[in-house]
Amino acid sequence: MPDETLLVTRICLRAVLPVVRVLVEDDPATGKRFRGTDAVVQFKAQHADGPLGAHIRFADDECEIVQELVEKPDIEFGFSSPAKLNAMFAGKLVVPSIRGWTRPGLLVNVLLLLLKLKLLLPEKKPRTAIDGRLKVKMTLYMATTALSQLNKAGDPEMAKWTGKQPERVYQWSVDGEDIACYLKVKAGKSKAGRGIYTRRTPFVHTRFRSVDDAVPLLANEIDTVEAMRQGLVAVEGSPEYGGQASDFMLRIAKMLCE
Repeated sequence: MPDETLLVTRICLRAVLPVVRVLVEDDPATGKRFRGTDAVVQFKAQHADGPLGAHIRFADDECEIVQELVEKPDIEFGFSSPAKLNAMFAGKLVVPSIRGWTRPGLLVNVLLLLLKLKLLLPEKKPRTAIDGRLKVKMTLYMATTALSQLNKAGDPEMAKWTGKQPERVYQWSVDGEDIACYLKVKAGKSKAGRGIYTRRTPFVHTRFRSVDDAVPLLANEIDTVEAMRQGLVAVEGSPEYGGQASDFMLRIAKMLCE
């Protein structure tokens, strides 16, 4: 069974960190801050078996998340352990070592970016329509990627669940929005993707009526059964397997917040 702390670190680096792209691309204020930026921002945690980490590469008004460490990033957030890196992504007060004070403007923009990333926290309520849309899109993108990472890391429960399934697609979308993502599973393998999967009919399709209706459900303020009763969400396909996928998503949310 994979080490729980390292499993959470994997999810933070491979599922949470990548949604900063949504902020840069969809949030006007964040996009403006990083316009014209050419820099590498790294997150690095020390571990007995060697350092762990990833970096964000800003270039040509875009950002790319790369799952490797570089020697000379423009800014580096260093953590003495994977647990402390996890705590930062959980929104807890952690003071990392910071390299990159020679670019104070970039550092301020990155700190504001990390603060905005807190929209992922279930208890963080969006104050504007833009923030509501960001919260829903980032949460769904993060959750579907995290499901696949949980499986790829060899989590026994997730591996058992994916291992007994033929090729199936679990789709999530928001009506009237370009917010859609999916998880594809087949005989123990998994892959997360963005958009509507068109090569086959989803085995389960969870459709939110609107962004506003998705927010309380994704914030765990209301359960799926009650949300369906109120018409906030529709689940097309197998309710049993759809419920199991939701249970894994709830488990991931708890892991990230502990």
